[in-house]
Amino acid sequence: MKSLKINIEENASPEMLQTILEQIRGVKSVEIIDEENPESELKKAFRKSKEQLKKGEYESIVNDIFDLLNDPKSK
Repeated sequence: MKSLKINIEENASPEMLQTILEQIRGVKSVEIIDEENPESELKKAFRKSKEQLKKGEYESIVNDIFDLLNDPKSK
Protein backbone atom coordinates (compact mmCIF):
# COMPACT_ATOMS: atom_id res chain seq x y z
CA MET A 1 0.00 0.00 0.00
CA LYS A 2 1.21 3.48 -0.82
CA SER A 3 0.42 6.53 1.27
CA LEU A 4 0.53 10.28 0.86
CA LYS A 5 1.54 12.71 3.59
CA ILE A 6 0.02 16.18 3.49
CA ASN A 7 1.14 18.97 5.81
CA ILE A 8 -1.48 21.65 6.39
CA GLU A 9 -1.37 25.14 7.78
CA GLU A 10 -2.47 25.71 11.38
CA ASN A 11 -5.66 27.53 10.40
CA ALA A 12 -6.76 24.84 7.89
CA SER A 13 -9.57 22.44 8.75
CA PRO A 14 -8.24 18.87 8.74
CA GLU A 15 -11.75 17.44 9.02
CA MET A 16 -12.92 19.30 5.90
CA LEU A 17 -9.83 18.19 3.98
CA GLN A 18 -10.39 14.60 5.13
CA THR A 19 -13.99 14.71 3.85
CA ILE A 20 -12.88 16.05 0.48
CA LEU A 21 -10.10 13.49 0.06
CA GLU A 22 -12.37 10.56 0.99
CA GLN A 23 -14.60 11.45 -1.96
CA ILE A 24 -11.79 11.05 -4.51
CA ARG A 25 -11.88 7.82 -6.48
CA GLY A 26 -9.00 5.56 -5.52
CA VAL A 27 -8.59 6.93 -2.00
CA LYS A 28 -9.01 3.99 0.38
CA SER A 29 -8.81 5.91 3.67
CA VAL A 30 -7.71 9.21 5.17
CA GLU A 31 -6.20 9.52 8.64
CA ILE A 32 -5.54 12.72 10.56
CA ILE A 33 -2.31 12.57 12.57
CA ASP A 34 -1.49 15.33 15.00
CA GLU A 35 2.27 15.11 15.58
CA GLU A 36 2.02 17.47 18.56
CA ASN A 37 -0.48 15.13 20.22
CA PRO A 38 0.41 11.60 19.02
CA GLU A 39 -1.98 8.76 19.66
CA SER A 40 -0.55 5.66 21.30
CA GLU A 41 0.34 2.83 18.95
CA LEU A 42 -1.78 0.42 20.97
CA LYS A 43 -4.83 2.67 20.73
CA LYS A 44 -4.38 2.87 16.94
CA ALA A 45 -4.03 -0.91 16.74
CA PHE A 46 -7.27 -1.43 18.68
CA ARG A 47 -9.16 1.01 16.48
CA LYS A 48 -7.83 -0.72 13.36
CA SER A 49 -8.72 -4.13 14.82
CA LYS A 50 -12.27 -2.98 15.50
CA GLU A 51 -12.67 -2.02 11.84
CA GLN A 52 -11.14 -5.32 10.73
CA LEU A 53 -13.59 -7.24 12.93
CA LYS A 54 -16.50 -5.44 11.28
CA LYS A 55 -15.15 -6.51 7.87
CA GLY A 56 -14.45 -10.11 8.97
CA GLU A 57 -10.69 -9.80 8.49
CA TYR A 58 -9.77 -12.08 11.41
CA GLU A 59 -6.42 -13.27 10.06
CA SER A 60 -5.29 -9.65 9.57
CA ILE A 61 -6.13 -8.83 13.19
CA VAL A 62 -4.05 -11.70 14.54
CA ASN A 63 -1.10 -10.79 12.28
CA ASP A 64 -1.25 -7.07 13.17
CA ILE A 65 -1.43 -7.70 16.93
CA PHE A 66 1.35 -10.30 16.74
CA ASP A 67 3.55 -7.84 14.81
CA LEU A 68 2.84 -5.04 17.28
CA LEU A 69 3.66 -7.21 20.28
CA ASN A 70 6.90 -8.52 18.71
CA ASP A 71 8.17 -5.16 17.47
CA PRO A 72 6.15 -2.22 18.84
CA LYS A 73 8.43 0.37 17.17
CA SER A 74 7.68 -0.88 13.64
CA LYS A 75 3.99 0.21 13.56
